[in-house]
Amino acid sequence: MNLYFIALLPPPEIQDYANQIKQYFADKYASRHAQKSPPHITLQPPFKWIDNNVPVLEASLREFASEQQPVPITLRGFAAFRPRVIYIDVVKSQELLSLQANLMARMEANLGIVDKVGKKRAFTPHMTVAFRDLTKQNFKAAWLEFENRQLYFEFTANKLT
Repeated sequence: MNLYFIALLPPPEIQDYANQIKQYFADKYASRHAQKSPPHITLQPPFKWIDNNVPVLEASLREFASEQQPVPITLRGFAAFRPRVIYIDVVKSQELLSLQANLMARMEANLGIVDKVGKKRAFTPHMTVAFRDLTKQNFKAAWLEFENRQLYFEFTANKLT
């Protein structure tokens, strides 16, 4: 059994930019944990799935994805989940919120995958650049640097990962 999650990936040039920010956090604020995965917008948080059932999961996701329209994504500035997470803010569009809600409903109905935490709080789309190993002290210093930093990208997401 392994952990899986479902996400949207930005285009390579935005991934490169986000990876540069992650590297900056690693170098300046000793926060490296975000470098363990590519820059992404999580739609379905991590869940355990039996390895030999991966084809069932893939088939269900292919079917779901084939029913969806591409989603416009806007990244604007930085935001935080205090006291340890800093992320690139993803604008909450109706298309993105609907995609995420529909995916979660499909995962639960077809595969029995339920995100209990997600059922209790609103979806906050984001692209993490520092977390977990960012100390509270380094968070304060980094947040002073990033809270007003400008960033703006637009792209169209047309596939799940």
